[in-house]
Amino acid sequence: MIIGIPKEIKTLENRVAMTPGAVETLVRRGHKVLVEAGAGLGSALPDEQYAAAGASLVSAAEAWGAEMVIKVKEPIAGEYKFLRKDLLLFTYLHLAADRPLTEALLGAGTIGVAYETVQLDSGALPLLVPMSEVAGRMAPQVGSHALEKSQGGRGILLGGVPGVPQASVVIVGAGVVGANACKIAVGMGAQVTVLDVNHARLQYLDDIYQGRVVTVASNEANIRKAVTYADLLIGAVLIPGAKAPHLVTRDMLPTMKPGSVIVDVAVDQGGCVETIKATTHAVPTYVIDGVVHYGVANMPGAVPRTSTFALCNQTLPYALKLAAKGVGALREDAALAKGLNTYEGKLTFAGVAEAFDMPLTRVSEALA
Repeated sequence: MIIGIPKEIKTLENRVAMTPGAVETLVRRGHKVLVEAGAGLGSALPDEQYAAAGASLVSAAEAWGAEMVIKVKEPIAGEYKFLRKDLLLFTYLHLAADRPLTEALLGAGTIGVAYETVQLDSGALPLLVPMSEVAGRMAPQVGSHALEKSQGGRGILLGGVPGVPQASVVIVGAGVVGANACKIAVGMGAQVTVLDVNHARLQYLDDIYQGRVVTVASNEANIRKAVTYADLLIGAVLIPGAKAPHLVTRDMLPTMKPGSVIVDVAVDQGGCVETIKATTHAVPTYVIDGVVHYGVANMPGAVPRTSTFALCNQTLPYALKLAAKGVGALREDAALAKGLNTYEGKLTFAGVAEAFDMPLTRVSEALA
């Protein structure tokens, strides 16, 4: 198969879909790999390494002209022109928060396989986990920076100092993002409260932190109370492939402390905070009702080398299956089949269909 790896063009997105090592693996399996010149530079992976791995260095149009395109982030408007019916696109899509892209993929007839909805029988999301780990660990870090007075925050040191209380960090969601955010926030010395609807997850955190973390059942009353004492609120809620529910509502904002900070990691799925909107690394924050909002939709792009290798470790095995058998791999691998979001003009993922009230075609029907 001919595989294209274009350069990411989203604002300050420096990740690349495949490392030179992954490219070498694909080439050794008999595939032709087209890498856009400069695609890896943001991750400190020069063109020479890709050429040595057996890739052909090409233009953006040539990379997009491949049979399968592997990316990191969803196509943005300037890339819609490359979408077509005979293209297999393997990347993060996050369609439930992006109707224009959904319509562009359907209109072009592109086969879109989304990293974030590939799902094992256990419910695990293997291609979302590595970036959730990165974003979760980054959340207290960027939140701590946003709390600085020069950034519009309350002027609080997350870990405090002897004689002065540390900051209060409230994490809504105890999944991969929440657990990783908790780990770093505790390590930075903050007072940490975690809310979740899954009692088993709360038990897990209670056990490993042995009382250093306050665990609270997630419901409207408890969230409403928690936001009032949060210096830093981290949104870490996920419904696989679907739009995130607004658990922190607009009317809760005036009850938060002036200069407090919200970091909503769920922003790429619409966000679990009603007032969140997607921002960029160039302009990451804005203020509503005195509360600083951080809504960068590609947080791991700030640490691209770490993120590129972490992501490629997980995506390569699935990329190899798709390269070897194309659409046939979806028929043979149930987890990969759940990644199918669009197929030749049909919408095949329920969460996206529900978000936009669009007709749904079952994956089995689409592939029949």
